[in-house]
Amino acid sequence: MNFICNFPFFSILLSLFSGTICSVLSAKAAKLVNRVVIVAVGIMSAILLLYLLSTGEPFVYWMGHFPAPWGNEIRAGVLEAGMALFFCIIMYLSMAGGAHKLFGEVVENKHNLYYILVNLLLSSLLALVYTNDMFTAYVFVEINTISACGLIMIRQVGRTIEAAVRYMIMSLLGSGLLLFGLCIMYDLTGHLLMSNIKESVGLLMANGEYPIPLIVSVALMCVGLCIKSALFPFHAWLPDAYGYSTVSSAAILSSLVSKGYIFLLIKIIYRVIGFNIFNSTRIIDVLFVFGLMGMIFGSISAIRENDIRRMIAYSSVAQIGYIYMGFGMGTQAGMVASVFHILSHAATKSLLFIAAIGLTDVSGGSRKLTDLTGAAYRNKWAGAAFMAGSLSMVGVPLFSGFISKLLFSQAAVQVEGKMLASLIVLGISTVLNAIYFMKTVIRIYTSNRESAYPSVTFRDMKSYAAVLICFMILNVILGVSSQPVVDMIQLGLAMFD
Repeated sequence: MNFICNFPFFSILLSLFSGTICSVLSAKAAKLVNRVVIVAVGIMSAILLLYLLSTGEPFVYWMGHFPAPWGNEIRAGVLEAGMALFFCIIMYLSMAGGAHKLFGEVVENKHNLYYILVNLLLSSLLALVYTNDMFTAYVFVEINTISACGLIMIRQVGRTIEAAVRYMIMSLLGSGLLLFGLCIMYDLTGHLLMSNIKESVGLLMANGEYPIPLIVSVALMCVGLCIKSALFPFHAWLPDAYGYSTVSSAAILSSLVSKGYIFLLIKIIYRVIGFNIFNSTRIIDVLFVFGLMGMIFGSISAIRENDIRRMIAYSSVAQIGYIYMGFGMGTQAGMVASVFHILSHAATKSLLFIAAIGLTDVSGGSRKLTDLTGAAYRNKWAGAAFMAGSLSMVGVPLFSGFISKLLFSQAAVQVEGKMLASLIVLGISTVLNAIYFMKTVIRIYTSNRESAYPSVTFRDMKSYAAVLICFMILNVILGVSSQPVVDMIQLGLAMFD
C-alpha cells in the first residue's frame, strides 16, 4: 500500500493525541500545537486529494491491518479528502480570526483547555469524514458533541451556560435517535461496516423482508442527524449557541460542526442505504418539506432580530434548509448542489461571524443593529468583509452563494413534481436574505458623524484583516472557479457507489 494511504489515519490520530498533549502545555504552547496540527493535517489532506485525483479510485485502509469485523476501516475518496482539506482551511482561519478576542472571552488559565477542545473537534470531524464503520461514526459523533458543547460553555457567562445546556439536551436527543436507528439496522443486517450494511439492505429490499423496521431505522438515523445539524424545526438551540459563544467557536460551530453531521448523512444515504433505495423510502419528501420550511422561517426569524450575531445564526437555519432541500430532490444534481452549498456556507458564515466582531468592537461592544450605524467606516476591513459575505448569502454573481443557488435552480428544473415549489421558495428565500443582510449593510455604511467610537486602521489589526482577506478570496474563488470544484464533487459522489 502506498504510504500516502496512511494519511487519513495519521490525521485523525495526530488531532486526537494533540488534544492530550495540550493538557500539560501552557496557553502559548497549546496555541502553537493547535496551529501546527491544523496545518499538518491540511497538508496531508491536500497531498491525499492530489493522489486520489491521479489514481481516480478510492481506497480502504485497515486499522492495524486486520480486516473487518476484527479491525476497523477507513475509506478515502476524492470527496472525503477534499472535505478534510476544506475543514482544515476554515478551522485555521476561524481560529486566527478570533485569536485577538480570546483573552477577553476566556480566562487565561483555560486557554489550553480551549485548544484541547478544538483539537478533539478536528479529530472527530476527520473521523466522520473518513470512517467506514457506523459504530465508529457514532463514537466520534459523541466526541464531536462534547467538544462543541465545551466550546460554547468555556466563555463562562450566563447565556453561554444556558446555550450549552440547551445544545447538549438537543444533541443528546439526536445522538440517542441515531443510536436507536443504528441498533435496529445492526439487528436487521448483522453488520456495522457501511459497505456490508449496504449489501444486506439491498438483499432485504429485493426479497421484501422487514420493510417497516428498515424504514424506521433509516428514519431514526435521519431525524437524529437532522436535530444535530439544526434542520427546522429542530433549531431552537442554534441562535444562543452561535450568538453567545466565543468568536472562533461561533465560526467553527456554524461552518464545520453541523456540516460534519450532514456529511455523515450523505455517507449513510450513499454507502449504507444506497441512493436509489433511500429515494424509494419517501423519507426524501419529508426532508424536502422541512428544508423548504427552514429556508422561509429561518429567514423570517433573522429579519426580526436586532442582534447581529443572532441574525447571522438564524441565517444558518435557512442555509441548512437549502442543503436538505437538495437532498429532498432525490437526484444527483440536487446532491451536488447540496455538497457545494456545504462549502459555500462554511466559507461565508465564518466570514460573517469574524467580520461582525470587528463591527461590534468599534461600536462600544454593542451587537444591536441600531448601534452599528457607521461601523463600516470605523473598521473598513470588517465592513468590506461583512458586505462580501452578505452579497454571497444573497446570491450576487462572483460570490460562492450565487453558484449554490444556480446549482439548486438547475437541479430543481430536473424534478418535475418538486420544480415549482423549489423555485418559488428559492426566490422567496433570496428576497428575504436580501432584506436582512442588505438592511444591515446599509446600516453599517450609513454615516454617523456624531459617533464617539474610535476607528481602527490596518496597522491596528494586520492579522485580523489578513484573515478577512483570505476568507473573501476563498469566497470569490468558489464563485468564479466553481466548475473544478463541482467536477470533484461529482467524482467524489460517484466513488461513493
